[in-house]
Amino acid sequence: MALTLAALVAERPLGLRVRAAEAGLGRAIGWVHPTELTDPQAFLEGGELLLTTGLALDETTSPGYIRRLVDAGVAGLGFGVGLSHESIPRSLVDTAEEVGLPVLEVPRKTPFIAITRAVSSAVAADEYASLVRTGKGQQELTRTAVGKGGPGGVVRKLAKLVDGWVLLLDSSGAITEASSASARPFADEIREDLARLRAGTLVTVAGDYEIVLQTLDTRARGVLAVGTPEPLDAAGQHIVNTAVSLLSLALEQNREHIGALRLLRSGLCDLLAAGHSELATRTMKSLWGGVPEAPWSVLVVAGTAGARRSLADALDAEVTREKLFFGESGAFVVALGDVEAVARQASRIGGLHAGLSEPVSTVDFPAGLRQAKQAAEVAKAERSPLVRFAEHAGRGFLEMVDSQAAQAFADSLLAPLRQHDETGRGELVASLTCWLEHHGHWDLASARLGVHRHTLRNRMRKVAELTGRDLDSPGVRAEFWVALQVSART
Repeated sequence: MALTLAALVAERPLGLRVRAAEAGLGRAIGWVHPTELTDPQAFLEGGELLLTTGLALDETTSPGYIRRLVDAGVAGLGFGVGLSHESIPRSLVDTAEEVGLPVLEVPRKTPFIAITRAVSSAVAADEYASLVRTGKGQQELTRTAVGKGGPGGVVRKLAKLVDGWVLLLDSSGAITEASSASARPFADEIREDLARLRAGTLVTVAGDYEIVLQTLDTRARGVLAVGTPEPLDAAGQHIVNTAVSLLSLALEQNREHIGALRLLRSGLCDLLAAGHSELATRTMKSLWGGVPEAPWSVLVVAGTAGARRSLADALDAEVTREKLFFGESGAFVVALGDVEAVARQASRIGGLHAGLSEPVSTVDFPAGLRQAKQAAEVAKAERSPLVRFAEHAGRGFLEMVDSQAAQAFADSLLAPLRQHDETGRGELVASLTCWLEHHGHWDLASARLGVHRHTLRNRMRKVAELTGRDLDSPGVRAEFWVALQVSART
């Protein structure tokens, strides 16, 4: 910590006495500069303790002299008595008190060199302490980065080293790592500053914190935000710069790793599309520990290369889960498993159009992929976020059917179900629709409806009983699907 005027006064051998502006003794002393010039501003940088015997000063010239020192930003004035002045000019003391510039009386027995030596020793000790702190902080950050902590560990370690909070933000300003939960709200407070930051460093203030925003040296623009109660000292700045370098390196290596995994997943998509489902699923299990449970609803997402890349970036954090797999096939992103989460993510990004196949087995993936791509092309043409293949196929058939005849058929077939639902005894129409959408798959349909599969089976038996139709017959299922689609259009 830099030597303050108060600490210098506390060194009894120097015999210094405070004559003005005692409230300002907390100021740090950057250096000591003796001079007898009445206007030394050109030779000062600010923060100095200026030493003078007042050779050219008197009661008339002292007030202007003090104001010039304030303009130069000096920390304080040491006035040597017993040579040109037996005591400090009264006007100098009064003016210094008025403007808040601390004035120290230096007795005749204390040479200026003794004060210079004391300050020099303190500055050297402070620089050494700063160097030690910097080296220790850099070592701790490096150990964390090469260990198991990763970027998140570096962020948390940095927050402890600077006694503040730290956020790691991606190119969109979203939080990728936070030193603590209490740090997260600051992301909203610095959003406008992030928009102004193109490269380098930006210092801003939010609440009681000074915040340093520094861009990372990576291809994907990221920003490190560091908030501290006090401005960072030299050691703190060096430690932050070290963290920026380590995070940049770690994120760039991680990006290369992610790129290699994406190529691998795209290759697995190609294997599935070529009918090599056994080899593809075996590889998925060995790499990620599992495969999304079949039957698969294949989701294909079309859009610009940039939008597809943004979607892939958002999905990378989820791909290790057994519930989700995604890859790229040509100009499409292909997903299996938790496709509804993928569709929601695509809608947030914008500019993307998705197509969803009917549920297919692993060996029927090529057919599901064709369905999903066809539906995605329709969604793109209609500027719709999502088109299901079943809806598209049913819609195409209905265009060839007389609308009045189709409506009469639908009303007749569905009337018993609607009458039943109006009594509040069940949701037969909705249950039948969901069951058909999931190709008669009991577990998938019941999960979508939020009911037990036995409840769904009972509802389907009730449908068969009320309509006199056998739902095991493909033709009957087709008739119900057409009726439901006609009803949905009116």
